[in-house]
Amino acid sequence: MLLDEQEQLLSYNGEVLVFQLSKPKHVEGSADKTMHLCVRRMVFNRDTKMFLQKSSGALSMHASHSKIEIICCSCTTDSRTGIILPCILMKVKKRNNVKYILLLLHSSNQFEQSFHFKLDYELKEDIRLFAGPSVLWRHANKLFYISSNTCVVQSAPLQLSSVVWTGEIVGEGTVVLGIRTACLPESEDADEFSISDRAIWGSEFFGYAIQTQRMLAGTCFMPHAYSRVVSSVYVCKSERLKKQLRISLVAITHKNQLIWFQNGLPKGVCELPFEKPCSVKAAVTSSNDLLFIVSFASGNSCVVQRRDSLQVASKRQKVKCVLVDDFIGSGSEQLLLLFKDDSNTDVLSTFQITDLGGVDYASGINYKHAVPAAEGLQENGLLTIQALETRLQAGFTSVRELRQHLELQKRVILESCRALIDLVEERTHILPKAEEEGLVSLWDDVENPHSLSKETSLASKVPEHFTEKLWQRVVSDNLVVGVKLKESFHWSLDDVSLSLVMDQDFSSISPIIKCQSKIIKLNKAFSALAVSSCQIEPPPKKIKLDLHSKNNPKKEFPKRPSGVHLDGAKTVVAVTSLSPLLAFHRVCCAVLLHAKRRKRGDDGLQESKQIAVLCGKVLLNLEDISNGRFSVKMLRDNSYCTGSMEDILAVLATVVRFSFQIMSSDCTLTPVNSWLLGEMECTPFKECHDNIFCHKAGNVYGTVFNWSLKNPFEGVLTIFCRNLTILFQCLHSLTRVLPPSCRVKLLRSGRKSVLAEQLALALVKEMLTSKSSFFSKESKAENSLTWGNEAGKKIDNAPLASLLDTEEGVQQFRKKLQNEREECVLSMNQTMNGALYRKMALKIAEAQLSSDMIVWKLSKS
Repeated sequence: MLLDEQEQLLSYNGEVLVFQLSKPKHVEGSADKTMHLCVRRMVFNRDTKMFLQKSSGALSMHASHSKIEIICCSCTTDSRTGIILPCILMKVKKRNNVKYILLLLHSSNQFEQSFHFKLDYELKEDIRLFAGPSVLWRHANKLFYISSNTCVVQSAPLQLSSVVWTGEIVGEGTVVLGIRTACLPESEDADEFSISDRAIWGSEFFGYAIQTQRMLAGTCFMPHAYSRVVSSVYVCKSERLKKQLRISLVAITHKNQLIWFQNGLPKGVCELPFEKPCSVKAAVTSSNDLLFIVSFASGNSCVVQRRDSLQVASKRQKVKCVLVDDFIGSGSEQLLLLFKDDSNTDVLSTFQITDLGGVDYASGINYKHAVPAAEGLQENGLLTIQALETRLQAGFTSVRELRQHLELQKRVILESCRALIDLVEERTHILPKAEEEGLVSLWDDVENPHSLSKETSLASKVPEHFTEKLWQRVVSDNLVVGVKLKESFHWSLDDVSLSLVMDQDFSSISPIIKCQSKIIKLNKAFSALAVSSCQIEPPPKKIKLDLHSKNNPKKEFPKRPSGVHLDGAKTVVAVTSLSPLLAFHRVCCAVLLHAKRRKRGDDGLQESKQIAVLCGKVLLNLEDISNGRFSVKMLRDNSYCTGSMEDILAVLATVVRFSFQIMSSDCTLTPVNSWLLGEMECTPFKECHDNIFCHKAGNVYGTVFNWSLKNPFEGVLTIFCRNLTILFQCLHSLTRVLPPSCRVKLLRSGRKSVLAEQLALALVKEMLTSKSSFFSKESKAENSLTWGNEAGKKIDNAPLASLLDTEEGVQQFRKKLQNEREECVLSMNQTMNGALYRKMALKIAEAQLSSDMIVWKLSKS
């Protein structure tokens, strides 16, 4: 403090508030005296490395026959607005009357009197300011407090010897942590350890919630054994887990120690370098280090760093004040140490701002002309900075180039989507020039009109009458679009899938909609042979075909196993998420059918050609969905489920299929059918009786079952459910009705009998493909080979015995044998056209991969 005025310092939003109370001055023409409470807002300037005055304010107070002092100041929450404001507690003493005034400082530097109260004694012990604003103090071993909401002094119903902390606790509001004489409970069910602890040390910790007037157990803060040595506490974190309060704090003791407590137990201790510690506060630096600043009565201070353990990181002497805030505007906290300087009247004349890391500003240093002690260190630092700047500039350049590449890629994809839409709708699409897109053309500038007309004529030859029906359904959060194909078309399709393309022209959004395609074939028994385009493949040989073709290697065989007789139409469905489409309110999507046309060429090999056909368009809007126009309707009608075939297919497309083999050795499996029709409330579909729909209320509603008996003791139960939770519920309910001797086994990839027949057909197909490829190779090679026989010379095919009777015959036989050897060598070294070889290798690889797929499924089943 200076001789003619009182001073208090407070940090607020990175500023330093300097409160000064001047000495009483006489007013001219009057006997009254006035005092001025002045405030200066000081901010740190990083250019000049000095604190500069930002603004100021003052409050005049009458001081006739009275003594005015600043008791304390702090930043607390104003309950009216929820804004944290600086608060100053003033004391006005006039004879035997003591009046206390609590002032709020606003951003306009205007002081506001929050409330005042009078006492017949002076506040001297444990004075705290907290939210409200409110004032708390201790007098005659009693706890008193007053708030701006009540403006009435209240007392807590307890005795205490000291207050070590006041602050906010989660779920409790403002809590006072204090120490009092141990009060041993008379009840027998009290904590025995806590009783013995308090009995030995004679004192205990306690927590008191101001708002609820409720006592908290002191052991959740720290053991009672520390109550005789702890002088101040700082709570770092408080939370509630399973209705249990968990607190982390640090405490300083009269033994010159700083102790870390977590959930009421000590976790670390550090010896302090000075004696008589009086307060502790915390700071979080830019490197996310937690620092504890301890102030001592002698005017010294130290900083304790918490990493693996508590260690003293720094210590200072002759420190007048330590403030914590973001003084340099970096987004993290720093320490402001103000040192005692008798030669300068300005309180901010000698200071240091530091975070014990990369931030360190001190007064009295000319940063502009400062020269490091080590010349080599400065040179290395400059070289390091230059290298880092170069790397940073290179990184910026790479990011900019990558962004440009992504934008170009996006434009190319969007243009490709527009070209695809124009192609399937038979519109002329004009491609932009490569120079306009910033590209370099890899083709000749002159277009080949013959090739374009050839592709156009080929596309026009694709028949359009094989699509029988286009439909759509909404199932939960999925949109299901289906295309029913006719069986009458004379050529077969492989790798059939659907694409949904938005018809609107969006400049920044790709019109291609992400979806999953499935092929569903139904027979009279409704076996629901669903082939997903995202089915997992065996990893060992998956890449074998991907090197040559982007087509899906999962092929349909020209013939099905004898156990499955298909006599219905094939339906291709696409499933996509509905929510993203609803963001456009009204969406029109073109439905494209992609397939590979399979036919046999002149050389006996099967040729495949990719085709894309526009099947139609679907319109989707919020009004139709709200009216339930596309909803699936599954109703009961005379013990049947009346859902249409499209409804059934939509449900199957959005569910997951699981098959289980159920076997019993000593009893029949009749309980399964009773369970389906009884407890699960299932009814068969009117379109296909073997599959039944679950009408039971709850999560299992909408589940489809298929129960197929191989014999009275063995059967396969197929469950079509939305997720695994429903599957587990069904299995849990099923196991309660099955006999204990039953065994339930998951069939991972289908029934073994069906897979075995598929494997036989696949092996036959592989053999025929290899054979046709070999004979095609021989026939083509014979035309390109030049044999070793001379023109016009033929060897008679006379009997071997007649040739060996004479010397001429032996020579003729030797010559014939030599010619055959030469022909054999030439046939082994024959050459082949590269395109033909690639075509043959691709066909053989496709056949082998189909066999490998089925073998992998058999190994998993």
